[in-house]
Amino acid sequence: MTPIDRLNTDIVLIVDDVPGNLSLLHDALDEAGYTVLVATNGESALQRARLSRPDVMLLDAVMPGMDGFAVAGAMKADFATQHIPIIFMTGLTETEHVVAAFAAGGADYVTKPIKPQEVLARIAAHMQNARQMKQARTALDAFGQATLAVRVGDGRLVWQTPLARKLLRDYFAIENDQAPPRLLAWIGDAQQAAGEGREPPVLVADGARRLLATLHDPSRLGHEGEWLLVLREESHASTLEALMSAFRLTTREAEVLYWVTKGKTNKDIGDILSTSPRTVNKHLEHVFEKLGVETRTAAANLAMSKVAGVRPGEA
Repeated sequence: MTPIDRLNTDIVLIVDDVPGNLSLLHDALDEAGYTVLVATNGESALQRARLSRPDVMLLDAVMPGMDGFAVAGAMKADFATQHIPIIFMTGLTETEHVVAAFAAGGADYVTKPIKPQEVLARIAAHMQNARQMKQARTALDAFGQATLAVRVGDGRLVWQTPLARKLLRDYFAIENDQAPPRLLAWIGDAQQAAGEGREPPVLVADGARRLLATLHDPSRLGHEGEWLLVLREESHASTLEALMSAFRLTTREAEVLYWVTKGKTNKDIGDILSTSPRTVNKHLEHVFEKLGVETRTAAANLAMSKVAGVRPGEA
């Protein structure tokens, strides 16, 4: 199954086993312009959350069977739903229950009897934050960025883009939300390197492939103790694919440009590609035209800036 078609309205999922509560909240949220979904137990709540990807969930803490705390824990352990803000609804006001709600991943809570205007105000506040985070993640996904956030305290992968997940599977064979020990160790090494003015070490060197990472200031995430990482794979094949995508090159043009970035002459490239220097030069003319440059150095710098994160002029 795939997520339901999204309208221009935000989606709120209400989870409560009391019909009266569902009716009261449904009417108030519907009148406020939200798309409202309901679930009456924990199991159906998880199914609807995975299917519809609501923007906010209103979750009853005490329900028969799977209670709200268990639902929240399951959602936060699932990459598909862990970003959804959860507002607990509870008649339990003792400190231990409030602590349990936040420990389970809740973003907020309201007490029963439910006051619709209070719920609407809290939803609006969390909706704005969720919308901004979703826009940022969507932009990263759209541009094919391998970006992830790691909480160093417990080694948890807080979120990651699809490409980051693929690279972590390829290099570390992980399928859960726990960062591999090598990645956590690399964060410490990268912090030390930054303090000493050095380049960060290579994350993984695997034969012809290398996995590189860039560490960003945790303040950019707005969450203390979480580090933002951008992963980048380097290999002959991945570099060619990146050059072809970035500049609309043919395979042979990308191969010529690749070897130009390595400082090879036309004769060298001809020997490598089993073709004549004259043919290499023809390909290079097409490359110059597509890149909008006139020299080998300019072409190499521009290519490196696209595939290796190097600014033009630094190569």
